[in-house]
Amino acid sequence: MASVLRMALFALTVVCLGALGVRAAQAQGDEAGTPPSKAEIETVVRELLMREPELIVQAVQELQRRQAAQAAEHQKSVIAARSDELLHDPAAPVAGNPDGDVTMVEFMDFQCGYCRRMVPTIQALIADDPDLRVVFKELPVLGPESVEAAKAALASARQGKYLDYHLALMASEDLSAEGLRTQAEAVGLNVDRLFEDMKSPEIAAAIDANLALANELGVEGTPALVIGDAFVPGAVDGDQLRSLIARARGKG
Repeated sequence: MASVLRMALFALTVVCLGALGVRAAQAQGDEAGTPPSKAEIETVVRELLMREPELIVQAVQELQRRQAAQAAEHQKSVIAARSDELLHDPAAPVAGNPDGDVTMVEFMDFQCGYCRRMVPTIQALIADDPDLRVVFKELPVLGPESVEAAKAALASARQGKYLDYHLALMASEDLSAEGLRTQAEAVGLNVDRLFEDMKSPEIAAAIDANLALANELGVEGTPALVIGDAFVPGAVDGDQLRSLIARARGKG
């Protein structure tokens, strides 16, 4: 907020500088005007803000609106340019209908509480919508255990049990190596093979690629979702997701 406020005050200063230049030009009859001094600028800014303090709030709100609009346009352009990586990455596990007409991409971290809260919502969407395709993008941003859990989840896909293991890890309070082993055994994975596959450079490369893609999209935390050309930062309820899915389906 402080940085936004500084930017807004800078914008106000520029406006005041322009106004002061016009006043100086008018006072001296000089079309070019006389460059105002720093003291003059500070005086005009101070007087303006004392007289109309609501300008600060208005300037901050307008700046935030413009930044949000710019971010949304950037995200749309990235979604369009990187659609193959978002929608058809062979390293990204898929749930729901693999041939569905709408794809929802979720960037998630197994230690993220908001991601865990989204699990029932996403499962309900998959159950209720036979044409929904869900792509999971492992985005381990919450520490070493997140990284190991992401590797284990991707390794489980090699045994055809990604979704079962994904759900088990999302429900587990223990993401240590022992916890990963316990949940792997519970869903019927070959544990030795799982831990060996976790060392695969392809799995490490897949996670690195997800991190790079998330960074380009401007993902600031998990969960983050992409539905059609819409970017959704953070957890949202099922009705909002259904609305975005319907919108994407209408465009598609």
